[in-house]
Amino acid sequence: MFFRKPHRYALPVVLALALGACGIGGGADDSEATVSGEVTGEITFQTWNLKGNYADYFNGLITAFRNANPGTTVKWIDQPPEGYQDKLSADAAAGSLPDVVDIGPEAAFTLANAGMLLDLSKTDPEAKASYLPKAWDANTFPSLGGTYAYPWYLNTGPSFFNTALLQKCGVSKDPLPATFDALFAAGQKMAATCKSDATMVGRLPAIETFGAYGVPLMDQAGTRFTFNDAKAVELVNHYRNLYQAGGLTEETLNELQTGELDAFKAGRVGWLPGSSYTLKDLKSTAPKVAETVVISPQVTNDKPNMYIESLAVNAKSKNVATAVAFAKFATNKENQLAFSKQAAIFPSAAGALDDPYFTTGDGTDEAKLRLESAKAVSDAIVYWPAAFSSKSVDYLREQIALAVLGKKDVQAALDEAVKYADASLPKK
Repeated sequence: MFFRKPHRYALPVVLALALGACGIGGGADDSEATVSGEVTGEITFQTWNLKGNYADYFNGLITAFRNANPGTTVKWIDQPPEGYQDKLSADAAAGSLPDVVDIGPEAAFTLANAGMLLDLSKTDPEAKASYLPKAWDANTFPSLGGTYAYPWYLNTGPSFFNTALLQKCGVSKDPLPATFDALFAAGQKMAATCKSDATMVGRLPAIETFGAYGVPLMDQAGTRFTFNDAKAVELVNHYRNLYQAGGLTEETLNELQTGELDAFKAGRVGWLPGSSYTLKDLKSTAPKVAETVVISPQVTNDKPNMYIESLAVNAKSKNVATAVAFAKFATNKENQLAFSKQAAIFPSAAGALDDPYFTTGDGTDEAKLRLESAKAVSDAIVYWPAAFSSKSVDYLREQIALAVLGKKDVQAALDEAVKYADASLPKK
């Protein structure tokens, strides 16, 4: 499954309870030294909702690994999109977590805190040079003192602007907003012309929005959240001002990503932060809107945002040498490039984005989208803190909504959200 925004599941709570009940403690794993041993025997490899479209790729990958490592067997398990969190938590609690797991930073943080994932900073520190620095950093958790997964694929997306709607509401497309300051100014202009019939923005800011706006999200040690500084207050005030001017509807305050997308397709929202899949989806499901869309660089005051999926190795694996070898094989430059060219994703392997596939195009909208996204990925950051739980996501949105409605002071709302998020951090 691609363009994975942090998984909307309560894995940290469920897993903590399950591991506690089984007597599995948190903290350090068993990986205190470099992994050694013969690459042989059987391992299990789990992906998330990839078999339907990419069975040939993965079967070929496994065959190539086995040919390069005689005596090995890889059992591939692909989980459906629904219930992946339940499967991860159940397997971890039962001690049956697969040897190599397809995982995002949020779940990796929780499993690593429970001592379930191999710490690559101890067992394979040289691997860091094989990946983009920011991709490696996304799996490095300062509060736990290690790096817990090999970076795999990345995704991001540019901005999509409905230029017909912007023109109708008095906003020029030359230039289109590239920063949040410009975006909010255009939103105010739209509000003055079209009121709540059409808005520039389709939902409230999420935690990664704060990062892209220039707000530090955590301290360097990863021990406390910091998205309640003056810059964060400034961001929320922009949304509050938009709401007061009619540039945000009350329904918008409750919208998630799907609601924002639906509103954009319906021609009610001017700006959509999209993914590498958005253009194809718009052409298929909202062709009239797609005709007016202009693709533009991601709106940001800092570095672009991206999302990452990685392969983690079970620290309790009975065949850890083979598991590590397979995870590195699947995420090497050659195999990442091959996978990226079959799917609308981007490689995390160092140097892979220099491939002509990501630097030259044929002038089509699809090629422009690929090149624009690849350019963003090469400079992007995974803003979403791995320790930011799904419950903190909901609580932050609730507090921002109260502040935007004028029912709560902005500073107080952010202070409450930070306090709530801090309470979910691992206790030393």
